[in-house]
Amino acid sequence: MTLDNRTRWLALWVLCLGDLMIVLDGTIVNVALPSIQADLGFSETSLAWVVNAYLLTFGGFLLLGGRLGDLFGHRRMFLIGISLFTLASLACGIATSQGQLVASRAVQGLGGALVAAVALSLVMTLFTETADRAKAMGIFGFVLSGGGVAGVLLGGVLTDVLNWHWIFLVNLPVGALVFVLSLRLLPAAPGVAGKGRLDIAGAVLITSALMLAVYAIVNGNTTGWTSGETLGLLGGAAVLLVLFLVREARVAAPLVPLGIFRNRNVSASNTVGVLMAAGMFAYFFLSALYLQKILGYSPLEVGLAYLPSMVIWGASSLYSDKLVMRFGIKRPLLVGLGLMSFSLLLFARAPVGGDFVVDVLPATLAVGLGAGIGFNPILLSAMGGVAPEEAGLASGVVNTSFMMGGALGLAVLASLAAARTDNLLASGESSLAALNGGYHLAFLVGALFCAAAAVLAGLLLRSTATVPHGEGEPAPDAA
Repeated sequence: MTLDNRTRWLALWVLCLGDLMIVLDGTIVNVALPSIQADLGFSETSLAWVVNAYLLTFGGFLLLGGRLGDLFGHRRMFLIGISLFTLASLACGIATSQGQLVASRAVQGLGGALVAAVALSLVMTLFTETADRAKAMGIFGFVLSGGGVAGVLLGGVLTDVLNWHWIFLVNLPVGALVFVLSLRLLPAAPGVAGKGRLDIAGAVLITSALMLAVYAIVNGNTTGWTSGETLGLLGGAAVLLVLFLVREARVAAPLVPLGIFRNRNVSASNTVGVLMAAGMFAYFFLSALYLQKILGYSPLEVGLAYLPSMVIWGASSLYSDKLVMRFGIKRPLLVGLGLMSFSLLLFARAPVGGDFVVDVLPATLAVGLGAGIGFNPILLSAMGGVAPEEAGLASGVVNTSFMMGGALGLAVLASLAAARTDNLLASGESSLAALNGGYHLAFLVGALFCAAAAVLAGLLLRSTATVPHGEGEPAPDAA
């Protein structure tokens, strides 16, 4: 199926819309959790499963979903994922019991994993010219990175104006539209990884390892990081991962050909992505908590507070392709990570009686500009130089890196914040000052995550440009 230029760009917007649904769902639910708890009678402990059920299947199936796309066709997996996610959203929206909602959220996570795992590879397939690919990845990177903030705003609006059911039901018309347009616009190419067999044993091992790891991480703050349960789950995940790697090195048709990690930029960018996501999750969640619990903002006011940064984020994402074409991958990434670190440092000094213009707006604008500049080069680096038959796998790997890095980073930061708050309370601080002190420590460590990502990017990423520059001359080296 040969696509003209107009059709390719329309197809990109369809992919962005589909992936936006998935990204939104990671944060849109958080705002509505109190309403869900009151309506369905969740306890504090069981309420966490409204989030955890989604995270378990989403994180567990990303890698498998990407490889399935390589084997059986990226468009096919994208359509299956959109269908599962949309039908599960309907089940969530009409849920009248705790069990129905939690089970439907698990199916949502599975559908979301399939969509997220192949969407990047479809973008790479649609755009083969370097300049167009950089521009397309800038747009897609904005959706991937900025959609979480939009979820906070949309969740606040829907919950305040309507009710919590609509945070799920709103996906129905969007999912149906994406499905129909995908049939018309996305190329129906067969799987490019040959007619090879699916490595069932490898799939079971890696999916089980990821699900155990996610479960241990999301429950670490509740059960304790040094508890037998947490250490046992993490140990089990590590054993399964080792068994998976041993199998993949020996089997004739591996689920994950380990040779992909010999590509220096693929390995380095995924390592950087883990730290980058850990810092970004500090911004997404802790800044919302600061606005609500310290400054007393309503959910809707929290969403509106992020609007200026979203405008900057979108504009810089659309311009990021020009920076990559001019300076290569490394320099824009380092600038973006530096701005993210600076934003988190600003939040680390925000006072109890903070002012929006002085203490919040500069930090949100800095992270918007930094993320808009930084996400495009790291995605291009993680996907660049990968053979077509491994594009889905590379997409699954980078999504897994972001998801696991974010989940682990948030768990660590939340634990540090809680411990710091307890210490401040014991020393006689007021409850509000102690809570804010805990947030300060978490923001500071989040800034260190982003700074560490910048150091690794500077040391490990190859500083090659993505296109020729000028009259047959290479673009300036960014080292």
